[in-house]
Amino acid sequence: MENPAAYTQPELPYDENALEPVISAETVRYHYGKHEKAYIDNLNKLIKGSEFEDMDLEEVIRHASGPLFNNASQAWNHIFYFFTFSPDGGGEPRDELRKAIDRDFGGFDQFKKAFVDAGVGLFGSGWVWLSKDNEGRLFITQGPNAGNPLTAGLTPLLTFDVWEHAYYLDYQNLRQKALENLWNIVDWRVVEGRYSK
Repeated sequence: MENPAAYTQPELPYDENALEPVISAETVRYHYGKHEKAYIDNLNKLIKGSEFEDMDLEEVIRHASGPLFNNASQAWNHIFYFFTFSPDGGGEPRDELRKAIDRDFGGFDQFKKAFVDAGVGLFGSGWVWLSKDNEGRLFITQGPNAGNPLTAGLTPLLTFDVWEHAYYLDYQNLRQKALENLWNIVDWRVVEGRYSK
């Protein structure tokens, strides 16, 4: 019998090929369709009967450890990542988020460079994040493996996945090129909405 409280994988708001040529349909199919599904399936197995079973996924990430944390965080990270993109994305942020980027990084171009540099400079697999604190100040952080800024009390706004499975089919070992191309599909309205909450 299905667990009614099981975590489910949401359907993407765009077709598998909608992000081409930045992210190919094949990468979306494997990355979101298979890798993400495996994280959610593992999460549902690991959480059953645990003290975390009835918790919101963000609370699981803040308090769990080991394999449960890894699968919970990876499940959340991938949904957050893929739902940041749009075939109509690109351009620049506006309004309060743009003001905060200009204030904390000296401008949008400087921010983009620092963000990509942090992603390129992360040894091994993981994530690069833009997050805010309770005062609205912005931070770029690296999260190795399943790392997530929620564990540091920050609110994530934007992430780029630097696990090889995120880009290797399309870019092979050219991580920097893969990250730089992602700016063309970022839906800044989504990121602005996260900042304004």
